[in-house]
Amino acid sequence: MTAAIEATGLTKDYGSGRGIFDLDLVVEPGTVFGFLGPNGAGKTTTIRLFMGLIHPTRGSARVFGLDCDRDAVEVKRRVGYVPGELPQWGGLRGSEIVAYLAGPRGAIDERWTGELVDRFGLDLGRTYREYSHGNKQKLALVIAFLHRPELAILDEPTTGLDPLNQQAFYALIREQRAAGATLFLSSHVLAEVEQVCDRVGIVREGRLAAVGTLAELGRLRASHVEVEFGEPVPRELLAAIPGLSDLAVDGHVARFALQGPFDALVVALAGRHVQRVISREPTLEELFLRYYSGTREPPPA
Repeated sequence: MTAAIEATGLTKDYGSGRGIFDLDLVVEPGTVFGFLGPNGAGKTTTIRLFMGLIHPTRGSARVFGLDCDRDAVEVKRRVGYVPGELPQWGGLRGSEIVAYLAGPRGAIDERWTGELVDRFGLDLGRTYREYSHGNKQKLALVIAFLHRPELAILDEPTTGLDPLNQQAFYALIREQRAAGATLFLSSHVLAEVEQVCDRVGIVREGRLAAVGTLAELGRLRASHVEVEFGEPVPRELLAAIPGLSDLAVDGHVARFALQGPFDALVVALAGRHVQRVISREPTLEELFLRYYSGTREPPPA
């Protein structure tokens, strides 16, 4: 099966370490892929390369087998796109913008268009300059999904949306995935990634730091463990456990991070006077912050 998106050594070098470098990535059809990173990490550059809006310095990207640079016109025709920076349509009404952009798509289902407009509570009778930022974002989403694209590439799609419209967007994403569509969305809102994404990539300083399912990334992160003893803490015994790090002792309480299985910890605690054990899985946000804290090198993608 042809990949929905495939990047091989994809690079756009703006100099001074800015851009995206040596990106190798495959997004399978029918999945929702979250592309995570703070502003300036290279998310928008990557998306603009996928859309054929800029030329790569080296490497290549393909959308359903189409070369994103050479076949940019066909890519734009097939893909639903929400840009990071919305265009300015001045005095055109929302309905006029929709009609203008629907033209190149061919036959558009008016009932589906009306449903999208109703979902987001968008008034197409108002001019673009009258729209708030949130309404401009809703218009961009309506336009992106007008033709029920087999692939939607969305750059920070929930920017400016209120909580109700965010939920409407998440529902739309789930419906489109269930219908077989592929969705690639960049974000720095970790909660939405955990809600809707099947796979996640974390980009750091222009390079892909990690990629996998949420479960796979979870195995890369250490659990937070707290053990309360009824006796002095056996610090040396705990420190020798494989995968244990960041050991801190406060009275009879030991706190540490543990990566990997708990077998060695259970063996170490056997025969000890243990009053309480608490283990908590870290959130995706904590994983994300770990990659950007500079305290640990990220694992290879």
